[in-house]
Amino acid sequence: MKTEKKGGIDLEQEEDFYLIQEAITGDDDAFTQLFQKHYSFLYKYLLKLTLNEETSNDIAQETMMKCYTNLASFKGEGKFSTWMISIASRLYIDSIRKKEREKKKANRLLHVLSRQLTFRSTSNGMEWSDTFSDFNQLPPETRTPILLRHYYGYTYEEIGAMLGIRTGTVKSRVHNGIKTLRKEWDHDEE
Repeated sequence: MKTEKKGGIDLEQEEDFYLIQEAITGDDDAFTQLFQKHYSFLYKYLLKLTLNEETSNDIAQETMMKCYTNLASFKGEGKFSTWMISIASRLYIDSIRKKEREKKKANRLLHVLSRQLTFRSTSNGMEWSDTFSDFNQLPPETRTPILLRHYYGYTYEEIGAMLGIRTGTVKSRVHNGIKTLRKEWDHDEE
């Protein structure tokens, strides 16, 4: 689709530039128009990038917030959509890095907790039971919150802060992990 040009700048860029100038001066309606105009394009780009609707929506919201707070730094040398996509791309890369850090942190915590659990059970003359074996079959991202919640008594909020994840995520991991263990135990009793 070709856009009409006026003096080397297409009309879409000119309209964006006008809305940006208005938004910079405090006109929130102008930014709302800019947001509505570009949100679909941004969301579709992120959906192709992440293959996840929730992640795409989260990053799109964060991108538009960054655009809003840093609008004065937009130089107008290129299209607003290009600037917006560059922000979204950096936020996506940052989110991948954050997930990797969270995974490493959870694995380190799991290693420490596993050693503590082994030490405590040995010190108390406890055998390593089938319960612990079943528990250790759970993925680390599920095992860690369960251990922190039910063995150490931390709150969901504290666990979320420790692992760098949302409280709701902690609750669902604990719930789903225990549900998995119960199914395994029920299956063993049959």
